[in-house]
Amino acid sequence: MLALLTAAVSAQKIEFSAAERSRILTHGPWPPAPALDPGNAWAGRAEAIALGQRLFFDTRLSPDARLACASCHQPALAFADGRARSLGRVELERNAPSLWNAVHERWLGWDGAADSLWSQALRPLLEPRELGSNAAQLRRWLAQDRDLACRWAASFGTLADDDKVLLVQAAKALGAFVGSLQSAATPFDHFRDALAADDGPAQARYPASAQRGLRLFVGRGRCHLCHSGPRFSNGEFADIGAGFFVRPGQVDPGRHGGIQDLHRSEFTLLSHWADAPGETALKTRHVSPQHRNFGEFKVPSLRNVALTAPYLHDGRVPTLAAMVRHYSELDLDRLHADGERILEPLRLSGDEQADLQAFLRSLGDAGARRWQRPVLPTCRR
Repeated sequence: MLALLTAAVSAQKIEFSAAERSRILTHGPWPPAPALDPGNAWAGRAEAIALGQRLFFDTRLSPDARLACASCHQPALAFADGRARSLGRVELERNAPSLWNAVHERWLGWDGAADSLWSQALRPLLEPRELGSNAAQLRRWLAQDRDLACRWAASFGTLADDDKVLLVQAAKALGAFVGSLQSAATPFDHFRDALAADDGPAQARYPASAQRGLRLFVGRGRCHLCHSGPRFSNGEFADIGAGFFVRPGQVDPGRHGGIQDLHRSEFTLLSHWADAPGETALKTRHVSPQHRNFGEFKVPSLRNVALTAPYLHDGRVPTLAAMVRHYSELDLDRLHADGERILEPLRLSGDEQADLQAFLRSLGDAGARRWQRPVLPTCRR
């Protein structure tokens, strides 16, 4: 019986090389230690998180009471929206990114035009094509909603007379809420931990197809070079041969434009609006646009990637299978950045593509799809 059991375990367990094993282990452990939104004194505070949750899901944050943050960041879709291009007050140019684990990002947005969750939250708040909110709308809402006003007072005290102060406070509450969204361990994480512990039976519970896909990911595919670390992202920007025309005659400048917008912004970690940002502001001070940044977009985290279709900055890739096929059949002539190029067509067989998809699906945690917003008790002060 023991021999049969050993044989069964061996049949489901791939022997990774020392180099492969070393690369696999760099993708954990998960979950990481909690992080706080930089420059946000209310990050991690329960009362601010609760206020941010109220703001996030309520359509009264927009002047016509039609849109909420959750309109484009839906919990069942990993806080994305399932559309190629998000729909605000008009259709926008970009796909809504997932908000899971966003607090661990150094730059926010497909172009990295924000350097904190709270400064990123201000962008859709103030952008007329998105929520298009304003301080007068927020004041009216607070005057009508006793629970919201109570939560506001619990976080910020007396309502500020200055409109900018009021909007920044709203953004910091939203940043506190989004910063609390951290995904749980996945089937891959359990396998990775079993590999670290040399636990053969636990390793064998990870599907063989996912193991073969993982081998491609850290091996011939070289996917780990950009999708690195526990978040499966290096947090930077890359050109992967995707188009960058929004429409005929209009170009999305990607990271190049994002850096310019960052430096033009009044609300960065270098501004007086940031609460003791410390060393986190250094990168903001020194980042500068380079020619190679044209056509570069954020390397997204792959955690819960199966929930976030369609893919890329403009949602042009409809499915996970199509995304894998993009890298398999990569057209090198479409690579337009002049930086170092590490991409090559993978030329994967049909079985290999299926294995890589199986691995990517194993990066999802069951709780992400079933997430329900916490029920908040009535605020009393």
